[in-house]
Amino acid sequence: MAKVSAAYQANPGSVLDVDRDFYGRLTDPADRERIAQHVVPLRDGLAWTVPAGHVLRLSTLHGPQVGDFNLWHQHNPRERFWASRTRQLQRAHVSTFDRLWSTLPYLRPMATIIADTLEGYGVDDDGGRVHDLLGTRCDPYVNKLLTGEDFDHHCHSNLVRAVTPFGLTEFDVHDVLNVFQCTGLNDDDQYFMKACPAREGDYIEFFAEIDLLCALSCCPGGDLSLDLWGPDAKDPLSTCQPIGVEVFRLAPERLSGWAPPNYAPYRGGHGMRAPSVDWAAEKRRTSDGE
Repeated sequence: MAKVSAAYQANPGSVLDVDRDFYGRLTDPADRERIAQHVVPLRDGLAWTVPAGHVLRLSTLHGPQVGDFNLWHQHNPRERFWASRTRQLQRAHVSTFDRLWSTLPYLRPMATIIADTLEGYGVDDDGGRVHDLLGTRCDPYVNKLLTGEDFDHHCHSNLVRAVTPFGLTEFDVHDVLNVFQCTGLNDDDQYFMKACPAREGDYIEFFAEIDLLCALSCCPGGDLSLDLWGPDAKDPLSTCQPIGVEVFRLAPERLSGWAPPNYAPYRGGHGMRAPSVDWAAEKRRTSDGE
């Protein structure tokens, strides 16, 4: 059977055509300075800012742990990460040189992945891959439906608490990039999660294309090696670990020629704009009996 082509394909020179030489050079540790360092506690969330032109690293400090990642434009939170369009423009599991895209009407790269120690994981025997865009965050509403119990430290709730100091609310939390998470679709086209393949010291790095507000939840499911729901469910607390956050300033010469991306150039008005009419000329025409 012939391979089916991707629906969205880049023309040479388009914003989808990533300059791999430029982004590949941003990983040199000699050309960066760490300006911030945080730890996202286990089963909790944290929010922080990353200036445009800087590098963000998320790392598994002590062992496998999955995290639910949200991004907003720091100065306009209506522009935020769009997981489903990123899934279409890039792929369902992202890695080096994939980009994270923002919502309409902005539609531009918010961040570009420049390094990923798990990029060689590929596809396992079950069809699992890492850094997931297929699913979304766990939340207390679904948990209540499945178990009848209230639990306040699901990823959705962790993200809500994390962004509150920045003036955002639950309505600003959105679909996530599940970093370090291994997922896929089974033979019945159902979503599955597997044990996280990350080890101590694994990381993924993002280049901030715009000023970012970021938030991350250390999933209460830990490394997802235990069932969270169903007859075999167990408390996964013993599998939970913190996630490290580092922000790096790059040497100015590394950013030569780079600029934050523009918004999508569409200006059509969705067909609702009235036609342009020269009302003075129209008045003269009707008064002359034309």
